[in-house]
Amino acid sequence: MSSRTTNELGAKAQIDFHCFDPECDGVVKFNLADISARDFQAVCPKCHRPYALDAALKDKLGRMLELIVAIRHAEDILGDSNVSVNVAGGEVKIPYALLLTRLNTLITLEVGDRKVDFHLWVEPSSPDTFR
Repeated sequence: MSSRTTNELGAKAQIDFHCFDPECDGVVKFNLADISARDFQAVCPKCHRPYALDAALKDKLGRMLELIVAIRHAEDILGDSNVSVNVAGGEVKIPYALLLTRLNTLITLEVGDRKVDFHLWVEPSSPDTFR
């Protein structure tokens, strides 16, 4: 993931996951763009457990950031796009922008021997995004 990619985003892409410690209910949060730093480490705000990401996980999250940047570049096209859902009464068109702004985005990745849901939060590039 290059600094060019993070600069192109122009917004904060925050990702979070629940602390792995069974006795902690903390949520570990960090900016997705920060993971490219060599010494990156996420820390649980409650129990202070540190999390270092291996190269494979950094690669997957880095590609997620690149996908977000690609979506940003296509905002003008996506504003005119719909997802069509067939229902009993016919077809319902859902604006793609609505899907991007109203649905929770998460990526489930394997971390060690467990599957972890990473929740992704991206700030809109402007108040008029997808309007």
